[in-house]
Amino acid sequence: MSATAAALPKPQSKPSSKPSRSPRPVETADSRLLNGGTLILALFLTVFVLLPLGAIFLRSLYDRNDAFVGLANFATFLSTPALSASIGNSLSVALVSTVITVILAFLFAFSITRTGMVGKGWFKAVAQIPILAPSLLPAISLVYLFGNKGMLRDVMMGHSVYGPIGIVLGEVFYCFPHAVMILVVALSTADARLYEAAESLGAGPWRRFWTITLPGARYGLISAVFVVFTLVVTDFGIPKVIGGNYNVLATDVYKQVIGQQNFGMGAVIGMVLLLPALLAFVADWLGQRRQMALLSARSVPYVPPKNPWGDRLALGYCLLIAALLVGMLGVSAYASLVKLWPYNLSLTLANYDFAQFDPAGWGSYANSLRLSAWTAVAGTAVIFTGAYLVERSAALPALKLTVRLLAIVPLAVPGMVLGLAYIFFFNAPWNPLNGLYNTLAILVLSTLVHFYTVGHLTAATALKQLDPEFESVSASLKVPVWKTFGRVTVPLCLPAILDIGIYLFVNAMTTVSAVVFLYSPDTKPAAVAVLHMDDAGETAGAAAMAMMIVYTSIAVRVLHAGLGAWLGRRSQRWRTR
Repeated sequence: MSATAAALPKPQSKPSSKPSRSPRPVETADSRLLNGGTLILALFLTVFVLLPLGAIFLRSLYDRNDAFVGLANFATFLSTPALSASIGNSLSVALVSTVITVILAFLFAFSITRTGMVGKGWFKAVAQIPILAPSLLPAISLVYLFGNKGMLRDVMMGHSVYGPIGIVLGEVFYCFPHAVMILVVALSTADARLYEAAESLGAGPWRRFWTITLPGARYGLISAVFVVFTLVVTDFGIPKVIGGNYNVLATDVYKQVIGQQNFGMGAVIGMVLLLPALLAFVADWLGQRRQMALLSARSVPYVPPKNPWGDRLALGYCLLIAALLVGMLGVSAYASLVKLWPYNLSLTLANYDFAQFDPAGWGSYANSLRLSAWTAVAGTAVIFTGAYLVERSAALPALKLTVRLLAIVPLAVPGMVLGLAYIFFFNAPWNPLNGLYNTLAILVLSTLVHFYTVGHLTAATALKQLDPEFESVSASLKVPVWKTFGRVTVPLCLPAILDIGIYLFVNAMTTVSAVVFLYSPDTKPAAVAVLHMDDAGETAGAAAMAMMIVYTSIAVRVLHAGLGAWLGRRSQRWRTR
């Protein structure tokens, strides 16, 4: 080759027609830890949510002798008048209870948010009283008020409280705070400019209510309707105590499983009971997706104008509702202190000697304390860590979507259905987790899963308020993600973590449906003891045990209020550093 040829520039290679691939993200120890944790969370939810629900469906295809019969159990259910009538009964009391509850709750929430009455904070606190008690307590109070020996039995004018009337009254009390919480939020958001414009155009108070207030709160109303409907359809405690011979789906499940040991038919009714709850959940979810923001950056917050007559009317209504709520609780408190209703009304603490009513005595109450403590501690750790993994990990989008869906599913599953599903899944001889059955651990897991969704959404909301830059800066400084989680994320989210823990503790104390199929003689919780005492005719002892649950819930709520205020101030100082 000549020197001239050697000096010529070499021809450049043609650019490749294939598009260049973006570099794959570099895996670090932190990313592997977060991705692995997300996968473990997905397995946890699959094992304790998805597989048990699959087990209850499979069990519905077998008869009481474990012979495969396909859909024959469903045909038997529909062809048995006593069983199929329960569908209509459940829907009837649910519809009536929903209409009454939502109307009363809307007026209560409207009084708190859209009037200038005094004592709004106090009324909001009083509205939460039913949450502190098991659902059996309002039914017990109604027995003392309107039962065969009730103090106000003449008010019934010959009608019996044992049946649909008693169920509706009890469910209205039980569901009222849930509807109020939703509607207060819905009515708290309003743009004052809309009301000013309507008033300038000559629209009166009623016109403004029907054209602005009601449409603005429609999605809150939709959510309240579906939440209350689902709670009533799936509730077990109130129909069991005061339903009499009026059968509903929840009590039919209990009768088939406990009374007749017909697990196949119990599974069928459980699947039927799942349908209205699932449909209500889907309808509410679709409604929420269509909701639009009511406030923009230019909006002016609505301040209720002073109206002496309207404010007095609202105050009178709220005082009446508060009196009814406190009175319902007071009836059970009084009944728990009476020697022999209605013949000897002298006061005594003998009804709190639970050993005379139940073999477990105070052991059931101690079991509930252990159940609630473990559920609060372990549940809060699992829920908050799981929400952190979903929000902060870079796992596959499909995996994160699956985890989010599995975390929402428990909200649509009634407690009785979940408890029944746990029987079929964890009591199976082939299941390596069979050892959990008849232990306190299975009660903790059932309660945790039953109330998982609300805790998860609370944690996710708190985490979304934190800037992801915390993790980015920590990674640039070579600080492990678990240290950032413990030293930064957890302290900043302590108020939300405390809310989750208290929510789990109180619900574990009051729940009946999620554990009524899973306890053993050594692990029977207080709420189930209330059920058994009432079944045995020991209503005074049942009222006393129910009040112990209420007293404990109140004490925990008061402690929560104090700790929450302290943590709120401490978190604010953290954020301003």
